[in-house]
This record gives sequence, C-alpha cells and structure tokens, in this order.
Amino acid sequence: MTTQSLLLKLIAFKAWANGDLFPLVMSLGAQTQAQERHNATRVLNHVYVVDQIFQANLQGQPHGFSSLNTPETPQLQQLFAAQIAADEWLAHYVDGLDDKALSEALAFSFVDGKAGCMTRAEMLMHLVTHGSYHRGAVGRILFQAGVQPPPETLTTFLHRQG
Repeated sequence: MTTQSLLLKLIAFKAWANGDLFPLVMSLGAQTQAQERHNATRVLNHVYVVDQIFQANLQGQPHGFSSLNTPETPQLQQLFAAQIAADEWLAHYVDGLDDKALSEALAFSFVDGKAGCMTRAEMLMHLVTHGSYHRGAVGRILFQAGVQPPPETLTTFLHRQG
C-alpha cells in the first residue's frame, strides 16, 4: 500500500464518519437540546476551521484565520455542506499527489503567528487524527443527550466497505 492510497482510505474514513455524525447532531432538538446542539456545532466548526487552515497550508496560501474557531456559530446544515466539500477537496487533492510531493516539507504560519513546517503527509494525517479526536467529543455530547453516537472506528469503516 502506498502512502497516497493509505491517505485516500483515511480521508474516505473521515468523510464517512462525518456523514454519520452530522445527521445525529442535526437530530438534537432545537429547543429541548439546544445547548448540546450548540456545543456539538462549535466543536464541528472547529474541525472545519482547522481543515480550512491546513487546506491553505497545503496550497502554500495564507489561511486568513486568527483563531481556531469562528466567533459566530454557523447553521449546522451549512456547516455539514461545507465539511462535505472540504472532505471532497482533500480526496481530490491527495489523488493528484505522488510520494515525492507527500514527503515535501512545507513552511506555514499557525494562527498565533508562529512558524510551522510539516510534510504534506503529516498535515493530512493531522487532519484525519484531529477530526477523529473531536468527533469523539461530539459523540460524548450526543451520548449525554441520550443519542447513541455512531461506531466511528476504522475497522467498522473497512468492514462496511467490503
């Protein structure tokens, strides 16, 4: 398995997990579970913002963010559509890379202005693991709200893919 094929599988896992999780958050009652819905949306928005920051980093462009979340909380349906587009962008981007490009180190700036440098592969792995970590936090919010979170594991994804 090449680095590219592994990353494509992990990005597909990320998209699959987002596709399972967002509808459950949307199922939370707008009135009866407003705080849980808001908290989960803030966490998911943070994941999206970090995805956007690293999308810019991967392209060698300034990301334009000064924080790891936005001051305003987006509408959940719009955030879900934006996350789907971000996941699709990642898959398309990685599909066009070879091992040499994945190994290339890129300099960038963190939101606090400090310098950073990571390979493309490291940045992509960060997005996979970062999203997984925070989807777990959203799963906990769902569980506390009485909603069973999805089984977000790579083994479940791989088994369902056949």
